[in-house]
Amino acid sequence: MPSGRDSSRLTPARAHGSTAQGPAVLLDVRETHEWEAGHAPGALSMPLTLLMAGLPLPPTAQGRPVVLICRSGNRSRRAVETLADSGVEATDVAGGLVAWAAEGLPVVDVHGDSGVVT
Repeated sequence: MPSGRDSSRLTPARAHGSTAQGPAVLLDVRETHEWEAGHAPGALSMPLTLLMAGLPLPPTAQGRPVVLICRSGNRSRRAVETLADSGVEATDVAGGLVAWAAEGLPVVDVHGDSGVVT
């Protein structure tokens, strides 16, 4: 998995594979209301505003490679830079959740039903 300031970004399919079956964790950095409307199954939620404020990663993400995702890829790039500065192995999903859904990968709402990308 690319790390640090590597310009490589994961495709949605590769991100799905590395977080569903590998050691990496998928961290959604959109705001809570966006995550509740639709997110990748198994993704953890931590809004970029909290990450930028210096709050620690969720316990299940600590010590693991982190794949960041947002709506289109802008916020996740900022999150990669922030985490890399802290020594965390991090990369993000090219095109964000919009690209994830466009590739036919699952998106669920907070209840586990079919979700939408907002």
